[in-house]
Amino acid sequence: MAVVFEKPHALCDVPLHYCPGCTHGIIHRLVAEVIDELGIEGRTIGVAPVGCSVMAYDYFNCDMIEAAHGRAPAVATGVKRSDPDKHIVFTYQGDGDLASIGMAETVHAAARNENITIIFVNNAIYGMTGGQMAPTSLPGQVTQTSPYGRDVNHCGYPIRVCEMLSELEGATYLERVTVNNVANIRKAKKAIKKAFQNQIDGKGFSLIEVVSTCPTNWGLTPADALKWLEENMLPYYPLGVYKDKTAEEDAQ
Repeated sequence: MAVVFEKPHALCDVPLHYCPGCTHGIIHRLVAEVIDELGIEGRTIGVAPVGCSVMAYDYFNCDMIEAAHGRAPAVATGVKRSDPDKHIVFTYQGDGDLASIGMAETVHAAARNENITIIFVNNAIYGMTGGQMAPTSLPGQVTQTSPYGRDVNHCGYPIRVCEMLSELEGATYLERVTVNNVANIRKAKKAIKKAFQNQIDGKGFSLIEVVSTCPTNWGLTPADALKWLEENMLPYYPLGVYKDKTAEEDAQ
């Protein structure tokens, strides 16, 4: 019989701790499938910081390092530079981590065009710590720390990470994807694979932003959370490629 479905070897055969309907599990699988397909498990080192991804070291069969909150790009930079021809290094970060306390590390790693891969999960809220407003929370979005909705006059506007980093000369590849349906899951995997391939080819900094759900802290069912993402998040965070220096080079 032909095998049509199997667990990626790079993904551990253990239960995930994520809430029902959380899209972290889908994204984990995509990363693991890419690692398998590129044959780089033995060379790969993942960096997980504080947040819902804090226990990612339990889920990937490659080597994993725990970083302080927001510092994953700095740790990844050190690991990659220690043996740049051997290590394939990725970070797996949420929006409260990457776009708040870790924004400086993110910006400067992109500006230096560090040859690393960043998987950025944007669900517009602090997930692990109880649902506080994040830098990516939408205008008017109700959270534990914005019970009347995010007031942009008081808290400012959400940060669009891909758009901001696209203004930096250093960054090589920036794309925003989502995993709300099968077609978009396939596109997300293609983007993640390209980000890893860029690193293998020595082309520099790649960041894949995955617009995601948080049913628990949004106070919605998994199905309703996907609908809310489609109706609210995707208009504010449009999908697409925001920078691709490799495509520009190929066109010249």
